[in-house]
Amino acid sequence: MPAMQAVSFAGDLFSQGPRTLIDDAEGGCVYTPAFVDAACADAWFAALRDTIEWRQWSRPMYDRVVEVPRLTSGYALDGTVELPEALAQVAERIATHAGVPFTHVGCNFYRDGNDSVAPHNDKLATLIPGHPIVLLSLGEARRMEIRAKRPPRRVVRIDLESGSLLSMSHAMQSGYDHGIPKTKVAVGPRISLAFRVRPPKDNT
Repeated sequence: MPAMQAVSFAGDLFSQGPRTLIDDAEGGCVYTPAFVDAACADAWFAALRDTIEWRQWSRPMYDRVVEVPRLTSGYALDGTVELPEALAQVAERIATHAGVPFTHVGCNFYRDGNDSVAPHNDKLATLIPGHPIVLLSLGEARRMEIRAKRPPRRVVRIDLESGSLLSMSHAMQSGYDHGIPKTKVAVGPRISLAFRVRPPKDNT
């Protein structure tokens, strides 16, 4: 079996601007540090922590029901629902920057190092081809692992810092999984906002 190739990126390596982590015909995966400054990131984090309607979901796993290891929420961006003020500000800033007509934002609240999301890719049927998924991170930095599905199964590890932006192409969802693993290191809370373009039937 071919050896797994691992590449890690520390946050300070990205202080000079965006970096392409994975390249493909649709833009691949690009990490942009300090998309917003620290003061703005801190203000947005506090406001979103207190105004988003966070939910704790449960799901069946094997012979038991377990809690999803993070709090979640989501909002349509088509004007049918009123967004928390801070979230409306974020959505406008992201859409203007990316030039993408996002229809939905998924919100995740990682309370500490025990909260996580398992390796996965976004289901292509829930996305409109050609548009990226854009992720804004606020709060404590957490490490994302991006794993190729095919040999040599390259692994990219990147610390998602507060105020940073990560863009992942639609095409990338076919070849890579991404996730936020648990950590034993003491870390504070983090909020991630994932902006997507969904077909009308999924825009709820």
